Amino acid sequence: MTRTKTSNQWMKEHVSDFFVKQAKKEGYRSRAAYKLLEIDAQDHIFKKGMIVVDLGAAPGSWTQVALHKVGALGKVVALDILEMRPLSGAAFIKGDFREESAIIELDRELGGRSPDLVISDMAPNISGIAVSDQAKGMYLAELAYDFAVSKLNHGGIFLVKVFQGSGFDQFLREMRCGFAKVLVRKPKASRDRSNEVYLLGLKKN
Repeated sequence: MTRTKTSNQWMKEHVSDFFVKQAKKEGYRSRAAYKLLEIDAQDHIFKKGMIVVDLGAAPGSWTQVALHKVGALGKVVALDILEMRPLSGAAFIKGDFREESAIIELDRELGGRSPDLVISDMAPNISGIAVSDQAKGMYLAELAYDFAVSKLNHGGIFLVKVFQGSGFDQFLREMRCGFAKVLVRKPKASRDRSNEVYLLGLKKN
């Protein structure tokens, strides 16, 4: 299939991208690792021994970061409806976290404990229809938020990707009801033309 002008431009940008090159050099599965690393460098969301749940984890770069940050005494559980190549030290659940079967398996992995941190870098499959894509992105963020507030321990932390646009302000208000402090972050590894930002909820109420 012949590439479009847009896809050619994306491929050229991707190949020359500093963070793509850095990810290959340092062994991360995608450039997204640097978004999480920068947020952690600024806000210190990880601690050794933490229990972390990574929603929409595939291909696994955020799981890689989490494993390194929490250390051998920590626990990282990754969930995705897509397959993900195994990562030593991480538990992976292939399933939809909206479904009871996935939650039962998650609870089994956690051994009755509550996570300290829930992270979500989920994004919808982009159709190119801005209104539809925005609605799908906000829906995923809301699902991740509902999951986080139901599972996190008191004082827990939630980090989620959100797309600025319709529904953003309402979602931000909702997060401020669930957490003592909510911060907006736009890491350098997030492309300038992207309307994605990350909302960080600290100290779940």
